[in-house]
Amino acid sequence: MNANQRFLHEAIDLARDNLRNGGRPFGAVVVKDGAVIARGVNEILATRDPTSHAELNALRAASRALGTPNLAGCAVYASGQPCPMCMAAMRMAGIAQVRYAWSNDDAEPYGLSTAAIYADLAKPFMEQVMDIRHEPSGIEPDLYAAWKGLQSDSPTQP
Repeated sequence: MNANQRFLHEAIDLARDNLRNGGRPFGAVVVKDGAVIARGVNEILATRDPTSHAELNALRAASRALGTPNLAGCAVYASGQPCPMCMAAMRMAGIAQVRYAWSNDDAEPYGLSTAAIYADLAKPFMEQVMDIRHEPSGIEPDLYAAWKGLQSDSPTQP
């Protein structure tokens, strides 16, 4: 078994354990330098938090373990295809490699696919299901300029 398979099997084992504990069938691990540094399972039902996805919980644990929100050099292995929210969070954290065992096509018959969300998000804002509009505040001083003024010389991302 190669490293990718080994890490995917660990994510799948987490998902299976989560099922036995009354959770949803999703698990994820974050790997850095060939070692698992964080694990997460889907805790939506337990926490009643719609953002408590396995990948996000693993990212949060990895950030705590490394002491930084920058997870460049890490990879995520997930039991299922990550949703758009999780993919965006992984990109913002600097994750460059994602592997998953089951696809949205595999999940569709069980009501677990996020393919429709991906498709909707690919449309311009005005064509999406959600009502999304830019409403300039006109409030001064500019919030982003104020934030930039408080930052040190080190570059950061949102």
